Amino acid sequence: MITTAARGVERRHPHRAQIAPDVSAIGAVAADCLVKELETWPKPGLVSHVDNGSHDDMDANTFRRSAAAIRPCLQRLADAGALGCGMGRLRIIGLEAERAMFAATLGINTHRGAIFGLGLLCAAAGAKAGGLVDPGLPLGAVVARLWGDSILDGPVLLHSHGSVARRRFRAGGARIEAATGFPSVYRIGLPALRRATAALQDLEAARVEACFALIASVEDTNLLHRGGLDGLRFAHDAAQSFIDAGGVRADGWRPRAQSIHESFVVRRLSPGGSADLLAMALFVDAHERAAR
Repeated sequence: MITTAARGVERRHPHRAQIAPDVSAIGAVAADCLVKELETWPKPGLVSHVDNGSHDDMDANTFRRSAAAIRPCLQRLADAGALGCGMGRLRIIGLEAERAMFAATLGINTHRGAIFGLGLLCAAAGAKAGGLVDPGLPLGAVVARLWGDSILDGPVLLHSHGSVARRRFRAGGARIEAATGFPSVYRIGLPALRRATAALQDLEAARVEACFALIASVEDTNLLHRGGLDGLRFAHDAAQSFIDAGGVRADGWRPRAQSIHESFVVRRLSPGGSADLLAMALFVDAHERAAR
């Protein structure tokens, strides 16, 4: 299904063959944001360049290979957005990205959530660069306007961990997040990232702050899958306690963050949805800074 807005774009530009020049870097910027998320530490339970967090089957090199493998697909999503493509085409490219990811990681799911969410933001950036939407619209609003209905009406991966957790715990999940314009990015992750950056001028610390802020608030289906409601509550409380104590602005913040990270590892908790949202917040921030 293609939204009314997307059909209108396609009718107005049925033979568009040229991509606006600034579309060509979108995929590279998105892949770089995935690497920046990886190179953030401490992140509770998550893989980083320092350790493997709560995971035995993947490490930093697995994520680097994955990011490099899906980078061309992220660019194709941006190109498709600039051409006014509907959700059907975006899904095809997304499946190509998943195949590239699994080939690079030998079957390990490193970035499926990011392919979905960050991929949609790449398509939205392409639509903006191609002049197909109001240039003042945030990327999340572009996603909701052009593809929101199609996201909700699309096929569901019945046996994915996220889908199982959504059904079991009636959680919203990534589809609701995307269809409503990524409120967790715009209301939680991005403000936390920018406040910490302005206060400290320490980019890694700002990413840690944004990650903790997201973990404290997001109904992360990865946490629900691994730890159930108790695991989700533990994660929320631990992350919120870090924020309430001053976050990365407080003296000795890194040992406290590391201690929380280690407590997640003991419980085998991994807030992968929050990691994806952190990468998305980094991408939105990079896009908006470039547009100024």
